[in-house]
Amino acid sequence: MFVDVAKITIKAGKGGDGAVSFHREKFVAAGGPDGGDGGRGGNVVFVADDNLSTLMDFRYKRKYAAQPGENGSGSRCTGKNAPDLVIKVPRGTLIRDAASGLLMADISGDEPVIVAKGGKGGWGNTHFASPTRQIPKFAKPGLPGEEYEVRLELKLIADVGLIGFPNVGKSTLISVISAAKPKIANYHFTTLSPVLGVVKVGPEQSFVAADIPGLIEGASEGIGLGHDFLRHVERCRLLLHVVDVSGCEGRDPVEDFEKINTELQSFSPELATRPQVVLGNKCDIATEEQIESFKSYVESKGLTFMPISAATNQGLKNLPGIVWDRLQQLPPVQVFEPDFVPYAVNPNERTYTIEKTADHEFTITAPWLERILAGSDVDDYESLQYFQRQLDESGILRDLVAQGVEEEDTIKIGEYQFDYIF
Repeated sequence: MFVDVAKITIKAGKGGDGAVSFHREKFVAAGGPDGGDGGRGGNVVFVADDNLSTLMDFRYKRKYAAQPGENGSGSRCTGKNAPDLVIKVPRGTLIRDAASGLLMADISGDEPVIVAKGGKGGWGNTHFASPTRQIPKFAKPGLPGEEYEVRLELKLIADVGLIGFPNVGKSTLISVISAAKPKIANYHFTTLSPVLGVVKVGPEQSFVAADIPGLIEGASEGIGLGHDFLRHVERCRLLLHVVDVSGCEGRDPVEDFEKINTELQSFSPELATRPQVVLGNKCDIATEEQIESFKSYVESKGLTFMPISAATNQGLKNLPGIVWDRLQQLPPVQVFEPDFVPYAVNPNERTYTIEKTADHEFTITAPWLERILAGSDVDDYESLQYFQRQLDESGILRDLVAQGVEEEDTIKIGEYQFDYIF
């Protein structure tokens, strides 16, 4: 089964927590704080794998999470960084943010791409020692890793795309000029998914051709099968437009040609400007008048026309060489540039909201403050002092007073609950 679209959730690892530790050694009095920092959380990395051709695996596993960094420990020991989570996808896969649709990465090259970054490790209590705070009993927890719901889209990487109506001979053609073995039969939509074939031209000269399932009128609006695969034409540098010049199925070649180009224009105006070579197939059963009439029409459009017969190999001997020469004049396969801006995770950003949730009860929403609380010992005087100073410097205490907080009112911060004391 060919699957070229999937939606998954990726989550980078959380940074390890800093340690609260004090030096203990015989004959060493008041050794002081020696808590180490936490390690970095694992990144989520995507890499191209040429052994994969579909996104089938992502139909069954939809959540991917990297490991968290190791917590710090005593003796100023820093926790280990977590290993990266490597996800293999077919070459040509686009990764989009599911919420915005913006492009995060195009996995077309050989270099691994980090899509979600792991969180930084938290500081150990060594960093908080000062002349006036000699026994800090608090540390910073690690920052969370980036988490996204992403949409994977496979856009096959091929130099040449074979387009045209169903049953015009595209599958027969690619089976003749390459080693591809598509299903071939005398009925419409025999090809249900794109087929790639490597066409050998000479020593160290070859190109990749893709047989795109037959397009019909309205394909760009979701009619037929072709609309599911139009995306695979976008990377093709050259289009081989196969037309049944004999009209053996009762269709007019000129109308077929115009309808397919209209669908390309509707799907992507840029795609409609892609260079084309028009192949008049089934010339073995067409009349000379039919061939000449269609040739004149195509050449009046400024396009190259070649009469062929995929069934009898007529006109195919020179086709690979002609296509190769055209490809040398064209730019390389398109690589899409990301336009997604990662969500900022700024540890110094001190945004918060205060809401009066009941009589004599206020709820503060501030993720950064919850992280400070998670690394503090609220029963320790110095830790509590440090926490209260954060409340004061951030402006939270001032805003509580402005909203009418009274003595012994309940203050909720995440899972924590305090009584307000003047």
